[in-house]
Amino acid sequence: MKRVTLIAGIFGLGLTIWMLAQFGVSSIFSLVMTGGWGILAAIAFHSVQIFLSASAWRTIAGRTFGPVLPLRAYFMLRCVREGINNLLPVAQVGGEVMSSRLLARRGLGLKHAAAATICDLTIELLSQVVFTLSGLVMLLFLVKRTAVTDRLLESALVLFAIGGGVFISQWLGAVAFIEKLLIRIAAHLGWSGVDGIRGLNKEVLALYKSGRNAVTGLILQFCAWALGAVEVWLILHFMGHGCSLATGFVIEGVGEAAKSAGFAVPGALGVSEGGYIMVGSLFGMPPAVAIALSLIKRLREIAWGLPSLILWQWLEHSWRPYAERLRKMPFSRTGL
Repeated sequence: MKRVTLIAGIFGLGLTIWMLAQFGVSSIFSLVMTGGWGILAAIAFHSVQIFLSASAWRTIAGRTFGPVLPLRAYFMLRCVREGINNLLPVAQVGGEVMSSRLLARRGLGLKHAAAATICDLTIELLSQVVFTLSGLVMLLFLVKRTAVTDRLLESALVLFAIGGGVFISQWLGAVAFIEKLLIRIAAHLGWSGVDGIRGLNKEVLALYKSGRNAVTGLILQFCAWALGAVEVWLILHFMGHGCSLATGFVIEGVGEAAKSAGFAVPGALGVSEGGYIMVGSLFGMPPAVAIALSLIKRLREIAWGLPSLILWQWLEHSWRPYAERLRKMPFSRTGL
């Protein structure tokens, strides 16, 4: 697995270097520097998207089990998720694993924390599919139909099929299969602590059925994706290549879809830039501007990601397991 990640990383880095050389390194970095205040605006505005995503996660986790954690806890964990996925070679899922483990430490328990994260990740994927499809439908009203738009629509339909497949597979027992497999492997290898995930499949299904939490989470996640259009608008405005919010909506939808498609490449290096070049060309955007846009978004990821990695290490030490914290609490506070 490490070898595959290394090869994919080298490929992505090589593709990025090739595009920089092909379209002019100096002109691209000049555009990035022109972004100036747009970079700071994008960094600041991203907090709104994190807030919405954290709210969706908290809503999906529900109030039927364990303590009701404050929104700030989910906000911090959402930052950790993004920081790990964006800056570390973990194929876009390591952040979910680490943040789920920290969530379990706050009293939700391993099973409920894992179920809440699985549901949140699935609903986030479905909301991204809806966002991308909405952007491509809007694209057909903004530009003429071409071979590029047809390929984008075909790719979106594949993404829709994948998202729907992930959701349906959970209802058909995919999580139950993984749960049994992990328990058997753990029993064979003598691992401890895995019994805590028994009943994970039932927990996942229960969260989906819990009132309107899943629908509310889907709406919140969609709004978080949609606000990416504002980020694109801000960046392009400060670079001197302003666009409408509708155009920003389309560019963001296709760009994020390309990034998700390149999940095997660390940071989706090269893949994300290629997506922006493809959709940008439909609006007459020069490749250098598209690459500069992608690089500024990467600067925003770094600006949020580096402090988030530090936050992750702090949480690892400060958020002791819930049972351990209970033992250290006075009897009068625990009710014992």
